[in-house]
Amino acid sequence: QVQLVESGGGSVQPGGSLRLSCVASGNTNNAQCFGWFREGEGNARTSDHGYPYYADSVKGRFTASQDSAKNTADLEMNSLKTEDSGMYYCAARPYGCVIGRIRDSDFSSWGQGTQVNVSS
Repeated sequence: QVQLVESGGGSVQPGGSLRLSCVASGNTNNAQCFGWFREGEGNARTSDHGYPYYADSVKGRFTASQDSAKNTADLEMNSLKTEDSGMYYCAARPYGCVIGRIRDSDFSSWGQGTQVNVSS
């Protein structure tokens, strides 16, 4: 089993930046690919990124990265907008990343989430 811990959330004004980080521990063989998801209506978790994919809503503003050697992942968020607010979750799966947008059903391990609030 792999444990994921997110950090870096907080409150910022529109136009500000945040960097979310995720650290995996335990059986890190189950953390070959990381993803970031935001919880929306009905507790649905969707992602605005993939490999190498970014939704139009975040393209040019968000950058997802991972360091497999360190078992970490980051989500750099710039030019934040109020609609970016929400609970962000780090997720991991035991097989590598594939091209395309990621889906929550492809990931088996989840962190507790970190809150992002963007408001003036």
